Amino acid sequence: MKKTIELLAPAGDLARLKTAVRYGADAVYLGGKRFSLRSRASNFELEDIAEGVRFAREYEAHVHVTVNIIPHEDDFDGLDDYLRQLESIGVHAVIVASPTIVRRVKTVAPKLEVHLSTQMSSTNSQAVRFYQRLGADRVVLARECTMDQIRQICGHSEVPIETFIHGGMCVNYSGRCTLSNAMTLRDANRGGCAQSCRWRYHLYQGTQELSDDNLLFSMGSKDLMAADYVRDMIDAGVASLKIEGRMKSAYYIAVVVRAYRQLIDWLLEHPEEDAQPAILEARRELMRAENRPACLGFLAGIPGPQDHLYDNAPSRVTHDFLAQVLDYDPLRKQALIEVRNHFALGEALEAFGPHLENTTFVLETMTDEEGTAVEVANKPMQRCWINTPVVLHPYDLIRRKEQGR
Repeated sequence: MKKTIELLAPAGDLARLKTAVRYGADAVYLGGKRFSLRSRASNFELEDIAEGVRFAREYEAHVHVTVNIIPHEDDFDGLDDYLRQLESIGVHAVIVASPTIVRRVKTVAPKLEVHLSTQMSSTNSQAVRFYQRLGADRVVLARECTMDQIRQICGHSEVPIETFIHGGMCVNYSGRCTLSNAMTLRDANRGGCAQSCRWRYHLYQGTQELSDDNLLFSMGSKDLMAADYVRDMIDAGVASLKIEGRMKSAYYIAVVVRAYRQLIDWLLEHPEEDAQPAILEARRELMRAENRPACLGFLAGIPGPQDHLYDNAPSRVTHDFLAQVLDYDPLRKQALIEVRNHFALGEALEAFGPHLENTTFVLETMTDEEGTAVEVANKPMQRCWINTPVVLHPYDLIRRKEQGR
């Protein structure tokens, strides 16, 4: 089946890049050590970017690199050399948030595609045409666009359009926020966002405190989850669907990429069929990886109070991810796994992978690498052999069986 829309996934390091590609991403975006936001992500040395490019090519996937700081006067040192290096190692595109950097890319590294970052707050087709004339090869729309606006922009634009479909939302317009600057001296638009919107605050009206110690105030948004709108995006002619989360875990990347990959493929194969069952299954799967509540963002219109985390509790930490498969012995019908979280004999588990549907089984036998029986796996990175009802492959994952299913 020919794919007609790109699924673009985040990668915080080389391992997560490979996970995203294995689990179905058509392209990944990552940050280098310089000129990139998300400075707290692991980020890539040039040799790691080169290895990522080589790996992605094996799957006919692309690598995009963020060069998306809002540059100040002293932020251009070394930029031209960096762009030339990215071009020489085969990077497909750079994501930028400055007209000046657009021009620099086109001048010194013309083989690189230039994608205008969501930081540029593009919300209309006239802005898209302006950036196209400037040299942009793709425009990432502001996350504040509704589905109707996305449809209109795509219909009036010659340059490909990219939209976010999943992940964290910003309290300010398209990430142009200075809360972090003011409260922590960390520049949000030069790589240092402290996510101050998600802190918990005492809220006052004049001198009267409206909050209490058990219900402090937060101004963060629920995360975006746009499975309901993937068909609309395809029909509108969106070129790329983008997942946010360069600081997320490999398990999160695997689950989210796989869920959208399966949904996109189903929608492309069944354009006339009722999509609701496939959407519900995608939503259910996506929530297995989420640690915050989700909403539709601006896609259905201006978000209401129900879409915000005014009474923000700490993020839910999931311990569902139990192990990664390293090897499989077909004679013994056992898998060698590497442990990530605590589990024990008798538990109901679920295996899944890039080419493996969710498969549940009860853990009946478990031994260490020396063959000694193990009743409880409770040591991170411990290696064990376990029984499995199906053939597993390296990089398949094992998690707890979802309750009620």
